[in-house]
Amino acid sequence: MADVNIKPITRLLVANRGEIARRIFRTAHEMGIATVAIYADSDARAPFVHEADSAIALQGKTSAETYLDAEKVYAACVASGADAVHPGYGFLSENARFAEAIMKRDITWVGPPTHAIEQMGDKLSAKQAMTDAGVPTLPAHELNVGDDLAKAAEAIGFPVLVKAAAGGGGRGMRVVESGADLEAAVESARREAEASFGNDTVFLERWLTASRHVEIQILGDNHGNVVHLFERECSIQRRHQKVIEEAPSSAVTPAIREKMGSAAVNAAQKIGYTSAGTVEFLLDGEDFWFLEVNTRLQVEHPVTEAITGLDLVREQLRIAEGEELGYDQDSLTINGHAIEARLYAEDPTKNFLPSPGTIQVWKPSSQARFDSGVEAGSEVSVNFDPMIAKVIAHAPTRREAAAKLARALETTQLHGITNNRDFLVATLRTPAFIAGDTTTDFIERVNPARTREPSPTEVSDAAIAAALFAQDRRRKNAKVLRHISTGWRNSLMPPERVRYAVGDNECALEYRAQRDGTFEMNIGGENHHITLHGVNGNQIDLAIDQRRITFSVSEDDANRYVHAPTGDVVLTELDRFPKPGIAEFSGGLYAPMPGKVLATEVSAGESVSEGQLLVILEAMKMEHRITAPIDGVVQEVPVSEGDQVDNGQILVVFEENEEES
Repeated sequence: MADVNIKPITRLLVANRGEIARRIFRTAHEMGIATVAIYADSDARAPFVHEADSAIALQGKTSAETYLDAEKVYAACVASGADAVHPGYGFLSENARFAEAIMKRDITWVGPPTHAIEQMGDKLSAKQAMTDAGVPTLPAHELNVGDDLAKAAEAIGFPVLVKAAAGGGGRGMRVVESGADLEAAVESARREAEASFGNDTVFLERWLTASRHVEIQILGDNHGNVVHLFERECSIQRRHQKVIEEAPSSAVTPAIREKMGSAAVNAAQKIGYTSAGTVEFLLDGEDFWFLEVNTRLQVEHPVTEAITGLDLVREQLRIAEGEELGYDQDSLTINGHAIEARLYAEDPTKNFLPSPGTIQVWKPSSQARFDSGVEAGSEVSVNFDPMIAKVIAHAPTRREAAAKLARALETTQLHGITNNRDFLVATLRTPAFIAGDTTTDFIERVNPARTREPSPTEVSDAAIAAALFAQDRRRKNAKVLRHISTGWRNSLMPPERVRYAVGDNECALEYRAQRDGTFEMNIGGENHHITLHGVNGNQIDLAIDQRRITFSVSEDDANRYVHAPTGDVVLTELDRFPKPGIAEFSGGLYAPMPGKVLATEVSAGESVSEGQLLVILEAMKMEHRITAPIDGVVQEVPVSEGDQVDNGQILVVFEENEEES
């Protein structure tokens, strides 16, 4: 056994951004280690930059210009005087050449050895290594130039998964049901893989429609010790990217856990693996197949931390310094159940399309752990992943953990940006999830509610809170007669009136202050007696008839964000006198977000059929296909390949076929 000397880390550069950078900084600071951040132009004011002890600008906007530019990141490492680098996940975390360059400089790499990154980072070589180790794998075929795609797919059997050989996170992956869609899916996956990972190699793999995605967390030190920290289940996914993860899995028995854990440890020992890593499997009943090895920290690592009591970042740093694990497999136990939900800036009603923008209100609940990269005023940029936060709940039982997590999400104040919070809450409360029926087709099969529709009572309560919050603010800001109590009049005055838009509906109310300080209010034809118990900051304490409720109210231009115990309601105050406007143009398709036009597939005068591909747009490192909603004729294509377009910009103008209208 090699004699490994302890080499303490004193200054750690995190080659990443957002929530994972903050997460690593937190542990490093607790261990007495100074930290260095690197940042893109749009991240200059991000929380992770300010939380580091020092920061270095990478002088660029996109991932390719900053966090994926190995030379820039390497130069920042040298300039910072850091004696260690933690890559986080994504970006350069599985780039063996970058890791080798770091180590040649005598800078500690907080991760596995380069030979393991090279072998496991390429999914094809990883599959071969697992086959050699006796671990079951799914049939696969690497795609090279000139290959007969149809023949390769038929040999594997439809449906097939087109999969990037490098990277992860659901990028460069397409499920193909038939040969007709194969060529387009391969081309699209290649483009996305090149943009995300700098490697356009893809392969075909057998796709299991309904199985479980189960992964084993491994840890290995430089003294030959390897353990597994049990399993996580990550079956609930959209666009092949995980959104809810849990540990342990409700489907994994002690016998299956022993088999999968042993397979993962054996594989790690075979390749001389050190640091934290994850061996991913598909599980169907008691049968499992190897998927891939992630040679880095996983996004979902907090659920393993919750059930084991270990800080995985601390373990990575200790291992990198040369320390032994200090525990063996028999000393590790599972404590309770943990579930993580990924809170994204995306629109579940539009197939989870990313929704960049600015967060106006951000007040996380105190009932769960939040790993986030944002604060109020943060921008979710089109250039990077749209994750806002990871929310983790731990409890003695799975059912309690699900209830706790749903409530933590529900009581979190998040406004100003479209997000998937209500979808996550609905998912956690479905009978199927509570029963542990969580296969990879969960979202399509169970179809949880994509949004939460507030009840009429919730809307009227929110409108009352918004109106009286504004009334109280006006009263406190009054320039004259401020000493006169609310409701004092020497004549009969008409009631105050206000109108709000709530989605596609309108809510109108009128109210009159009484001499005793209460309010009489009519909303939707119903009368209410309101007692204002106090306003403190953005909180307003009201009694609506016999119900006493505390609301939080935030304002942004005409928008009123009202948070109640049951959730959020967004109201837009309408002008008292409607302004003349221009009728909305209805004959075009618009860009759903800022992005780059990769291809235009139609031209003016061309007839199109419903579902036909019109434009391919690249945004937030993913491709988005703009298709025809109806049969029609293209009138104009005002964009070209390579154009940068803004959110809402017209991409295609067309007319519906007359016989269809």
